[in-house]
Amino acid sequence: MSDATYKKIELVGKSPKSFSEAVANAVTKAAKTLHNLDWFEVVEQRGRIVDGKVSEYQVTVKIGFRLD
Repeated sequence: MSDATYKKIELVGKSPKSFSEAVANAVTKAAKTLHNLDWFEVVEQRGRIVDGKVSEYQVTVKIGFRLD
């Protein structure tokens, strides 16, 4: 589709297990209210430390979706 137009949003996903799961959580949440999701881009990775241990993985992702 050569005349497609896209919009990008930025979200932060979180997970206690991994960066990968944090991305999946953000995409899954976006898919509940948006449609035509086409791609994501990881912009930033970071985490939270509690008592000297990793307690949370966080990712900032840009998600692109095609407008109707």
